[in-house]
This record gives sequence, C-alpha cells and structure tokens, in this order.
Amino acid sequence: MTAHGDSAGRRAELVREILRAGAICPECLGRAFGKLGRGLSNEERGRAIETAALALGVQPKSGTCWLCGGAFSEVAVWAERAAEKVRGVEFRTYLFGVRLSPRLDEMEAYFAERFPTGAIEPAKHAFNRAVGRAFDRLFPGTTVAFVEPDVSFLIDLPAATLDVRIGSLFFFGRYRKLVRGIPQTKWPCRRCGGRGCDVCGGTGKQYPESVEEWVAEPLVDASDAEGARFHGAGREDIDALMLGEGRPFVIEIVAPRKRTLDLEALHGEINRRASARVEVDGLAPVKRRAVEDVKETRVGKRYRARVEFAEDVTADALERALGFLVGTITQRTPRRVAHRRADKVRMRKLLETTGAMVDRRTAEIEVATEGGLYVKELVSGDDGRTEPSLAGRLGVDARVTELDVVEIMWPRRPDGSVDIPHPLP
Repeated sequence: MTAHGDSAGRRAELVREILRAGAICPECLGRAFGKLGRGLSNEERGRAIETAALALGVQPKSGTCWLCGGAFSEVAVWAERAAEKVRGVEFRTYLFGVRLSPRLDEMEAYFAERFPTGAIEPAKHAFNRAVGRAFDRLFPGTTVAFVEPDVSFLIDLPAATLDVRIGSLFFFGRYRKLVRGIPQTKWPCRRCGGRGCDVCGGTGKQYPESVEEWVAEPLVDASDAEGARFHGAGREDIDALMLGEGRPFVIEIVAPRKRTLDLEALHGEINRRASARVEVDGLAPVKRRAVEDVKETRVGKRYRARVEFAEDVTADALERALGFLVGTITQRTPRRVAHRRADKVRMRKLLETTGAMVDRRTAEIEVATEGGLYVKELVSGDDGRTEPSLAGRLGVDARVTELDVVEIMWPRRPDGSVDIPHPLP
C-alpha cells in the first residue's frame, strides 16, 4: 500500500472514531480536516464526510455537538445581533473576533490529542469566518478587512455578549491661527476640571474656543460622530499666531455613523464658522498611522518675534548678538512649561537669524530653528536656563512681546507640494 493509501486509510479510521465518540456538528467535523483541500466551507466538508461515512455504514449521532457545545449552531443568531448593532451605520469593511469559553478551549486541546488528524482548524478562526459569512449575506457588498476595518465586533461566548467598535476616520490638514489667545486644543477649566463651574461659566473650558473645536465640530456634525481627537505637529503658544502654509495636523473623528463626506464643502464650512480666526487647508483622508507621523516627525520652524529690551540697544549690537547665537543652544525645560514637561536639558540647533531695530528698545527678529527649540527663552535666557541667549549676549534684559510662527518646514513631494503622510487610496 502506498503512503497516500496509508494516509487516506488513517483519516477514514479517524472519521469513524470521531463519529462514534458522540454527536458532532458538521462545522466541527469539517474543521477537523479543515486544512485539507480548498473550495468547501467547514460545514460543507463536514456534511460530505457524513455522507461518505453513511456509505460505509457509520451513522452520525444526533444531539448537541460535544466539541463546541452548540456554539456553531448559533452563528446566524450572532450575525443578526451584529447586524442590529450597525443598522444606520455606513461601512464597507468589517472584522469579527471571538472569545471562547474555557470549556471549549479545553475540548479543543482534548480533541486534537485524541484525534490527531494533523489538519484541525482552530475553533476561533472557524467561528470568526462562519459568522463573517453569515453577516456578509445580510450586508452584500461589504468585505472583511484585517487592518483598520470600518466596524469590528467582539463576541464573548461565555458572557453571551457582543461589542461593536466603529473605526475612526482620520483627516490630514494644515491650520492657520490668525488671532492670539486661542489654544490649539480644548483646555479643561483649572477650577472644576471640565465639570462646569462659576469661573468657566458652566462650559468646563479654560478658554472659550480652540483650534481643535473650530476644526472638529463641522466634521463631527457631518459624520454624526461621537467626538474628535486632535493630533498636531507640535503646538504654538496660546498668544502666538500660526501663519504661512499652516501647521500640519490629523483630526481623528471618533465612531462616525457616516463615512462618505464632502471634504471640499466641509473645508469651506470650517473656515466659514471660524470666521477669519482659524483657517484650514488641504483636508485629505489618511490612515491611522498618519497620527504617529504627524506627532513624531521633528521639523524645523521659522519664527518672527517682536522683542522689547530693558535698555537701549544699537542695530550693530543686535546684529552681532544674533549672529553669535547661530549654532547649538542648550535649554533646560523652561519654567513656564515645567508643570507639564519633563525637567531636562535639551540641545537644539538655531539655523538662521535676522533682525532690525524698530526703535532704541524694540526689535523685530526672525529665526529658523530645529524642532523643539523654545524661542521666548532663546530671547530672555530664562534666568540662565537657556545658553546662549539674546539677552545674555547683549547684557540687557529682553522679552518677546509678540511671536508668530511663519513656517513649518514640513516634508515636500517632488512637485513641491506638502507631503501627506499615509494617504488613503
């Protein structure tokens, strides 16, 4: 007898042993040999095995499957429950996951040891696929996605529960902040922590508006979402303007019930509502991992600052001091942000400087810096925490009275346009 014949004979004997062991559903019988061949579902394979066994005089036993405990008989029920969870939700892709009972885990191990077919498909994989197929029949045109599905389901068999998660939408863009006094993101009220009190007028906010809110609200409204999270490529001070082509950001729209959005119209709506306070450009759909790129890509920046001196300063002295500063700057975490930043020493590059005196005690300067350099402290010295500094080189106290970010040196495409990280196809 050939090796193939030996193998086929052994599988036939295993089928007899499995069927004699107790009632087993077609799904579990089929997945016992699930890694053999293609083109059939486990249930179809199981029924074919039953038919072949009957021809050999082996009668399958009736009753609840002793292996899965009847779990696979509930596949259609779980698919219906999942469908109810997403009625009215727009989606194109989905994914199922299942948490098995300890009993089923134990029975799986026992089955594999007692009936070593060498081709068993794990119950978890088979169950997820079976429910997915049943779900797909309820929503034709949708498809499984193992990465970033629009909706995902977790079936907990021991608890008999089903949870659904609606995947976020992500949009890359750039914002300009045209007035001072607006933070990038919403700040909870310092007094009440966001609950609402007399100090914040019941809003729960430290500041009445933010870039995040101006950008997010039209998108949340249009997508019927639960909310939004703002991810910026750094942030400017509240009292600083953000000019030029704007600061890159990714806005995450949480649990949207609508996914097809008119971004051109929404771009106009954001700018209309913000009314020359905040402007956005270049809204484009991106993948989740664009958030990491935007938050972690370190890029240079160009600033314009108005500086006041405690004593008279000459144009020549200003020019010499600015030229001396170009190079490595050593900065200990500034006092003004020490409550929210780790107290450590950072080495950053100052790339370029220019400046001119407006009057004997006022100057306008421009500096190009490596990402992460604090410009206000570059000017003031922050009581020696920044070395060298403009104040230190001049021997005159100096402070920034106005600060504008005029350029974020974000990566460019070969055609010169702003690079969009991880765009959706």
